[in-house]
Formats: sequence, C-alpha cells, structure tokens
Amino acid sequence: MLKIDSHTHIIPERLPDWTSKFGYGDFIYLQHHRKGFANMMRGNQFFREIGENAWNAVLRIEEYNQYHTQVQVVCTIPVMFSYWAKPVDCLAISQFLNDHIASLIDQHPKNYLGLATIPMQDTALAIRELERCKQLGLQGVQIGSNINDLNLNESQFFPIFEACETLGMAVLVHPWNMMGEKSMQRYWLPWLVGMPAETARAISSMIFGGIFERLPALRVNFAHAGGSFLPTIGRLQHGFECRPDLVAVDNAVAPKDYLGKFWVDSVTHDPFMLEYVLKLQGSKRVTLGSDYPFPLGDLKIGAFIEAMDLSTSIKEDIFHNAALAWLNLEKERFE
Repeated sequence: MLKIDSHTHIIPERLPDWTSKFGYGDFIYLQHHRKGFANMMRGNQFFREIGENAWNAVLRIEEYNQYHTQVQVVCTIPVMFSYWAKPVDCLAISQFLNDHIASLIDQHPKNYLGLATIPMQDTALAIRELERCKQLGLQGVQIGSNINDLNLNESQFFPIFEACETLGMAVLVHPWNMMGEKSMQRYWLPWLVGMPAETARAISSMIFGGIFERLPALRVNFAHAGGSFLPTIGRLQHGFECRPDLVAVDNAVAPKDYLGKFWVDSVTHDPFMLEYVLKLQGSKRVTLGSDYPFPLGDLKIGAFIEAMDLSTSIKEDIFHNAALAWLNLEKERFE
C-alpha cells in the first residue's frame, strides 16, 4: 500500500553564517561536532542535537523503507522560520532552504514532495516567494501557528492565504514560538503542552476569523493531529453558543461546522485518540504523519495504525488518499 508521510522535516547539511552576513541576530547554524551528528546552535546557545537523517536524503529513504513508506513530504525545521528577522533577510534564508528542497525533489521525484517556508512577516515578500516556489515545483508551504505572536486571522496574512488558494498551494500549519515557552521550561512542557495548545490556537483563530469561510478552496493541514483542538471542540462550541458576543464577532458559523473541512495528521501516539480523530474528521481528512526525524514524532511511521482494527479503505485514506487530496496530486505520480 502506498504510504505518504505528510509531516517530516529536513535541513541542508551546511548552513551559511547568517549572523555574520546580516550583522545581527542569533541565526541557526550547524556545528558538526561528531560523525553523523550536528548541534543546532542559536548564536552561542545550544538548541538541539540532530542526526544525519535530518539532512541525508538517501539515508532517510533507507530508514523509511523499513516501515514501507515510499514518499516523504519535507519541510524545514520550524526554528528556521526566522519570522523575527528583517524581512529581506528572512527572504534570503527562505530562498536558500526552498532551493535545497526543490533540488531534493529533482533528484528523488518518487520519494520526496516539498513544502516551502516564506517570510510571513512581510506580505508582499511572502507572496513573491510563494509564487517562485510554485514554479520550483513545491506543493505548498509550511507556516507557524502564530507569526511573532500574531494570530493567523490578522488582516496582513489574508492575502497570503488568498494566494495559496489561487496558486493551489497546500498549507501545513506547524506549532512554534509556543505560548508560555519562557515560563514553563521544566518537564519539557512547552513541547508537551504548549505545542498542542499552539495548534488549537491556529485552528481556532482561522475559524473564528472567517478564513475558511472566505477561502473555501484553501487546503490546510494541521500538524500533530490538530493539537488540542479536537479534544476541546465541545468547549469551543459551547463558548461559541453561550458567549457569541465574545466569540462569534467575525464569523457566525459554528466551530463544529468546520470538522472535516481541513486536514490533520495522524500523530496521536495513541490508537484510541486516533479513533476519536477519525470519528470527528473522517478518514479522508486524516493524513499519515510522523514528524520525522524528531523523538516526539511517530518514528515507526504508522505502525500503530497498521495494528489497529481499521478497514482497508480507511487505512488507504490515511496512508495516501488524504494526503493526495490535500496536495492535489494523483496516485499515478508514484507508480
């Protein structure tokens, strides 16, 4: 069965010294300190260690084959977004990363599909890079759950979403810049609690802001099974109904009406939660996702889904049909 992993991250093996080039900031660079590994550094601060599978395209394919996965949708690591930087500098970083992904697709067209990163802090530059990436053959764009703490429904982002709809570019919303990140560092809570909340924030802001209502053909996928949005949909619905004066100020359509109108990936780490997600979303709106190669991801790439008592048609939806619809691709491309 064809398996398309809709949510993976990649980075070039070597990065320019953007801090020296631009003359400011703690831009990410890689410190190759031992064979097969590199430290991601923010200026002089250690961010995380990554392995060779974060950049080695051939090694990734070999690892994926162990789990019968043929296609990887790749995008940058969210810390590379650089939305805090000067827009023209963020554009240069985005172009470097996007060219790398485009090259990867050219070399391995049956194994990789690509999502761009764009300077979301500048509408005109973001759209320009989006259009260029369409020409490069990328299938869409990955964006953060907020842009410098601004919700995705803010007016300056609407033309970008509009361009995505017009160009037929898919959107993956990934949590980053987590709320409370500085105040709850202990126990890894920003990643365990903040990330799910960030994704719920993004979905809620797009629903309540009327983005899906105004752009019905926009194809959006939310990472990590939609975070805490689906588990708290009852609360969101109740808030919409009991305090419309606070919630329904920009969109009179209820949150539950949007279930199944966007995509989420399958990264639940729990079969019971995936069953719940499938009941709310329907299998045609749940894509296989792993968050590879990071330890919080589903690094066995859907093995728990294989073991679930699901029909063949539902597994086909999760493993490839939902992703093909989100990316607007035909299965024949991979045969």
